[in-house]
Amino acid sequence: MCTNGVNAGQFEQMIDQVDDHLKLERRWAHNLAHQAADAGFAATAEKLHAAQALLDDARALLDEAKDALEEDAADASGVTVSLV
Repeated sequence: MCTNGVNAGQFEQMIDQVDDHLKLERRWAHNLAHQAADAGFAATAEKLHAAQALLDDARALLDEAKDALEEDAADASGVTVSLV
């Protein structure tokens, strides 16, 4: 469905795609942090865990963006076109 020139369904899929990328990068940061810790690189492991936490925060914000998209699309004024 398009609202004000934006296909909300595709927009949501694009947010999901970004989330999938972040999920993968979070997993890599997590694995690297443990490898660094196992090798005795405590400072590196700490920074990688911090990066992992920031990626978790980014994913949470993407979830909020999806919720906001639904609300914005419902509240948007203007022309709405639905495929029938």
